Amino acid sequence: MKYALAVDIGASSGRHIVGWLEEGKIRTKEVYRFPNGVTEKDGHLTWDIDALLWHVKSGIGEARKQFPKIDSLSIDTWGVDYVLLRGEENVLPVYAYRDGRTETMIPQVHEKMPFSALYRHTGCQFQPFNSIYQLYADKEAGRLDSVTDLLMIPEYLLYKLCAFKAREYTNATTMGMVNARTGAFDGEIIDTLGYPKHLFPKLSQPGTVIGEYEGIRCVLCATHDTGSAVEGIPMEGNQPYISSGTWSLLGVKTPKPITDTASEEANYSNEGGVGYNRYQKNIMGMWLVNELKRELCPEMAFLEIVKAAQESKCDILVDANAPEFLAPKSMKAAFDAATGNALGTLGDYFRCAYRSLAVSYREALDELERNTGCTYEKLYIVGGGAKNAFLNRLTEEATGKKVIALPIEATALGNLKIQMEVMK
Repeated sequence: MKYALAVDIGASSGRHIVGWLEEGKIRTKEVYRFPNGVTEKDGHLTWDIDALLWHVKSGIGEARKQFPKIDSLSIDTWGVDYVLLRGEENVLPVYAYRDGRTETMIPQVHEKMPFSALYRHTGCQFQPFNSIYQLYADKEAGRLDSVTDLLMIPEYLLYKLCAFKAREYTNATTMGMVNARTGAFDGEIIDTLGYPKHLFPKLSQPGTVIGEYEGIRCVLCATHDTGSAVEGIPMEGNQPYISSGTWSLLGVKTPKPITDTASEEANYSNEGGVGYNRYQKNIMGMWLVNELKRELCPEMAFLEIVKAAQESKCDILVDANAPEFLAPKSMKAAFDAATGNALGTLGDYFRCAYRSLAVSYREALDELERNTGCTYEKLYIVGGGAKNAFLNRLTEEATGKKVIALPIEATALGNLKIQMEVMK
């Protein structure tokens, strides 16, 4: 029996899941789980990269206690964020994508290269936290001086395990700097913005073996967690999906990127998949609900929250993707401002959030079908949000699609699937 270890790290938690093939199916066991989250330092939102590495190693140790012979491992995380290195030394802090340091950088980047030109090159949707803008903030602050390497978060963690600095394709496509046609870093963008060329070498594909950690082969999965999640969906045919977590990533597989004006106007992204393009859109997702819970009722179980939302008669909606919801000091205050203080009960806030998400899914699906020229019957939902039957029902009513909710660890399954292809 061959065993693989998926280390799947999200913005709020991480987990180590061991997988093996049994009767043609991937069986799994979670062996370690740990909390994650941004920390505030000197007025900025950052990641504790040393703590993440400690948990990665601790989880591997725990996995080996239960499964002494692990053949391979891989790591996936969220996209966009990265670690800068000067030789072996980290450039600290490691900024988190919700930090506001890019706000004044965006117009400077677009002055050098308008967003419409960037979109034609990359097909990457506009998000204020895209790596391209974070890097400009680093450049203006002098943080790129003498930097030898730029590694995305999972690439950095793998490097600290096996001493190899890989640059993996699916995660690179979240940066806003990979050419949609060539699948390589776009030299014109790099030159125009004055970024050091040596930070953007050749990209490696999922399935590449990059080294060993204590006798375990280190493999590149689709290191962007959504890339792995899409691989992990047991889908019949090609249908739209939502990877529902802190963010809701709604999209569909396409043979090649779609970078036309309609896609730009709809703010759809083209990101790397395992042999296909992911035509998808970021929607604010469970962040809205989780932040309301943290602020209004941290001790309340989600079943009680959903019950309160179901009992509410509130019919008010907000724009779930509005920038004021990205990183507010108070999510309640953001909802109050957006609704004119019209929300009364606890249930009103959560009903408003859930219904607004369902409507945003409908709008995104309408755009997707117009832009791809295809009509779809089903919508697959995976991730933590798939467990919410109330939101699933609202989504089915709003979209008119048959919702297939799969409360599975799709990201870990996709991570493991790629490793198992290597082990064959």
